[in-house]
Amino acid sequence: QVQLVESGGGLVQPGGSLRLSCAASGTIFSINSMGWYRQAPGKQRELVATITSGGTTNYAESVKGRFTISRDNAKNTVYLQMNSLKTEDTAVYNCNYNYWSTTRRARFDYWGQGTQVTVSS
Repeated sequence: QVQLVESGGGLVQPGGSLRLSCAASGTIFSINSMGWYRQAPGKQRELVATITSGGTTNYAESVKGRFTISRDNAKNTVYLQMNSLKTEDTAVYNCNYNYWSTTRRARFDYWGQGTQVTVSS
């Protein structure tokens, strides 16, 4: 089992910045991917950014150039630096940890409880 604890959400004005953190604990496999997804009211959950244990990153088009994902493998922690925030970034942000099991031939996903990010003047 893996537990994910998120922090860093809050209220910020348009153009402002926030930094989200997500710490994973439990049985952590060395090869994995961590990332952030978000869900705004009335919308489906969408990918924001992911990063593999090897450092490969992936971003949604809507956040490229504004958000930066990073991780500290020694701490099993992933970060999301969000700059130039827009009102449309308002959502609940969920941390994700996943890995591929070669023995079970399946992907296993774990989710954090979510942290609210509100961008408003």
